[in-house]
Amino acid sequence: MTTQTATPSPPRAAAPATRRAVDALRSPARRTVLLGVLCFTVMCAIGMQGWISVSLGGFDLGIFDQGTRGYAHFGLPVSTLKSYHHEFPPGFSLLGDHFSPVLALIAPLYWIWDDPRSLIIGQALLFALGVPLIRRIAAHAFAAAQPRTARRAADVAGLVYALGWPLLVASRVGFHEVAFAVPLTLLMLERGLARRYGTVVLAAVLLCCTKEDMGLMVGAYGLVLLLRTRRTEDRAGRFTGLGLLLGGPIASAVAITWLIPAMGGEPGYYWNYDALGADGGDVLKHLLHNPFLLVQAAFDQPLKPLLLLWLFGTLFLLPLRSATVLCAVPLLAERILSSNPNHWSIARHYDSMLWPILLTAAIEVLGRMSSAERPARTVRRARLLGLGAAGVALVAAVPIGLVQLAVPSSWEPRASEAALVRAAALIPDGASVEADNQIAPRLTARTDVVLVDGTPRGREYVLTRSDKRSFPFKTDKEQADRIQLLLAHGYRQLWAEDGVVLLHREGDEPVPGEHVPGPGSKPVQDEVPSDVGHNLFRG
Repeated sequence: MTTQTATPSPPRAAAPATRRAVDALRSPARRTVLLGVLCFTVMCAIGMQGWISVSLGGFDLGIFDQGTRGYAHFGLPVSTLKSYHHEFPPGFSLLGDHFSPVLALIAPLYWIWDDPRSLIIGQALLFALGVPLIRRIAAHAFAAAQPRTARRAADVAGLVYALGWPLLVASRVGFHEVAFAVPLTLLMLERGLARRYGTVVLAAVLLCCTKEDMGLMVGAYGLVLLLRTRRTEDRAGRFTGLGLLLGGPIASAVAITWLIPAMGGEPGYYWNYDALGADGGDVLKHLLHNPFLLVQAAFDQPLKPLLLLWLFGTLFLLPLRSATVLCAVPLLAERILSSNPNHWSIARHYDSMLWPILLTAAIEVLGRMSSAERPARTVRRARLLGLGAAGVALVAAVPIGLVQLAVPSSWEPRASEAALVRAAALIPDGASVEADNQIAPRLTARTDVVLVDGTPRGREYVLTRSDKRSFPFKTDKEQADRIQLLLAHGYRQLWAEDGVVLLHREGDEPVPGEHVPGPGSKPVQDEVPSDVGHNLFRG
């Protein structure tokens, strides 16, 4: 019996570098990583640009920095910037402002780097986590399409999400707790499509811990699940849908009615619907008598219909053909019915919560149209609609956020902001400070800082500006008058440059109007300046 020895085949020639690059791009996992890195890099760059140019203020980056630092030291998320300015009593924590215990999950970043910029990095990471989820949503939606079409859809969806203008805007205005809502919403929607309802419930619970109103969105998704499983054998889906439909609104009601007041919050503090009624019960009574009141409130300002037109029009109205769009109804109603002009533009972080919902709904519609069982004409129409919507979304991202990254002057602070940085360096560690909104985040890590506002607080140092309006003042004259008041009552000017003034308290002489919030303090809201609410693209 003879044994044959296999002759080893000669080694293959190494593939050229270009072929290896193409193979890497063809790998779905590697494309997911590349798109995730792209999303993180762009969002982090925009946030860091805001830090370098001193355009991120104490409201809200400084507030969340103070609160997260509290969690990082195993305490409550206390923010003096928030509590002093809005006159909340001692013991108030951010859980009494918005019920967002999920914020504690980002605290470990402060064990690595105790700096407000950790929040910028953390938010970019949270947004990037949505890339693999939106690609999986596209895979579910295009499961019945040709494989090549499905792969392209996942790639385009990942790119459109990664450079989505709502994420760019949210990154530009600083960190907010709703950054958690973006990947958690995508996780809930994706696991729902996969019928993995245990993870759906987990994501829903975390969403309810992200902000008190997210329970309403969770409830709306419960309705979506019920609609989709009503004629199927998916009993688990129906039970989950019913649980979310009931549990989400109950969670919101509990947080608003009991949990927030228990943490020092003021019941009804964020009620901005006086045109409808004094509270929820009052609104229901008014609507029973006059249902048209909702329509009046939704269209009483030109910016409100423009907001809806922008949100849905830039996606070619595609989300309106998917039941998933119901999840956006509570979040949109909060803004459209609100009397607060800050809610009507796209210049703030609010659209980042809608982006996962609207994009998922659009993908689902395109996936149905692209099924291999559909007529070729319908598939071609879906391809054109998808490419058109993707193109508009990506083009919109250029002026809203991307172009600023390429402008060198956008990476430099203006003269006034640069002077604020130089003045802040003169304040010793551990000092008590009243600071201009724009410089407050650079002092939260090493001083006891509150916002310089309409009420003197009697702090050791006051860092403010005299010739450029800064939140919350309505005019720069108010700021100049404040400086003169302090100079006339025990403060001395230490430094002044480019309109920035640093004052130091030399004695115990009381300043007229000086006040520190006490146990009986009644929280107040800011008055919105008259120039807010007239431009869709500006705050």
